[in-house]
Amino acid sequence: MELEHQAWPRMLQRAFVSKPRDASRQILVGSRLRVSCSTSTEHPDKARGGLPRFHVDEIPKCEGVVAKLDDDEFWHMTKVLRLKVNDRVELFDGKGGIVVGRLVNVNRHNAEVAAIEEPQIMAPAGPNWHVAAAFSTLKGGRGEWLVEKCTELGARTLTPLLTARSSVKSSGRSDRWERIAMAATKQSQRLHSMEIKRPASLQELLPQVAHVDVALVAAAYAPPLYKSLALLPSTPMNGILFIGPEGDFTPEEVELLIQVGTVPVGLGPRRLRVETAAVALLAGVMLMGDVVNPISRHSGTISLAHAE
Repeated sequence: MELEHQAWPRMLQRAFVSKPRDASRQILVGSRLRVSCSTSTEHPDKARGGLPRFHVDEIPKCEGVVAKLDDDEFWHMTKVLRLKVNDRVELFDGKGGIVVGRLVNVNRHNAEVAAIEEPQIMAPAGPNWHVAAAFSTLKGGRGEWLVEKCTELGARTLTPLLTARSSVKSSGRSDRWERIAMAATKQSQRLHSMEIKRPASLQELLPQVAHVDVALVAAAYAPPLYKSLALLPSTPMNGILFIGPEGDFTPEEVELLIQVGTVPVGLGPRRLRVETAAVALLAGVMLMGDVVNPISRHSGTISLAHAE
């Protein structure tokens, strides 16, 4: 259920001040409660006007140019949504490009959409986190679930991590992971799809730690995430998240990570699966970034005609 933007402050105010357990639990600023809200309608990835959105490899470069949709997108457009000629849609390329178009032709094998306005390029918005998780050997759809949820939460990249206890490279899964990531990109209204990197060893990724705000590794018995982040001089807006295999990192691997500046963080008292730890850690840092750096609705918009 979606609520009007104006309704949220009133609802939150009632939640904070109605029937408090004691007076000390009332959260007041001066004589009245002040609530600041940022809803999904302000996010630049939100579908404008609720138009159906479809992925194409390359969006039309100017008004009037036609793009063709086939395969899964064609099926979804014509068989699932049952769109007809003259229906309006959005096309996006997964790299920030988006344009409103009109369905002009449908045949047995593809559909044609003509741009009805100039395309736009949206710069990446929000925190910039990269996930490196040892998930290549997960079975029963757990690796696919991790790909889907990391995409929905906004990870910029996902790297299958090779470790001493998870050294097997994925076989034939990369194409399926890409399809799952693209479906999750559409579902979550992202304009920039998550990039799935090739499998990489811990030693290959260690040099990247020096080029980000912070690197975190999920580790048993480490200080809680919020305590570790509180020690940083400022709230990080980009970084690398390391999640080990089901047998965890070896002590030697943890030592290597710490030596290059990676911060160990705990995710609670319970033993978590790889995919659960990855989602918990990513959700934590993403939510923190949303609080510190709320996204403006019109931030990062560039006309495609002037983009290099």
